[in-house]
Amino acid sequence: MPASRLGARPATRRFSLAALRSRIAAERERARFRLALNRMARDNPHLIDDIGLTNRQVEEEIAKLPFWQR
Repeated sequence: MPASRLGARPATRRFSLAALRSRIAAERERARFRLALNRMARDNPHLIDDIGLTNRQVEEEIAKLPFWQR
């Protein structure tokens, strides 16, 4: 066995800081979208039909949790 393989740890999945920032930014954008969708459903429910969603789709989207709570 080569010396470089001695004591080698199993490969672990690593994430870059840029990837983590990107993931957090995407999650924040999804949260803002869900908040806006919730307000729209509450205040102007007729607009939900205008954007092509059903009430059930809106409820399912609003109920989604952030990735750290799944």
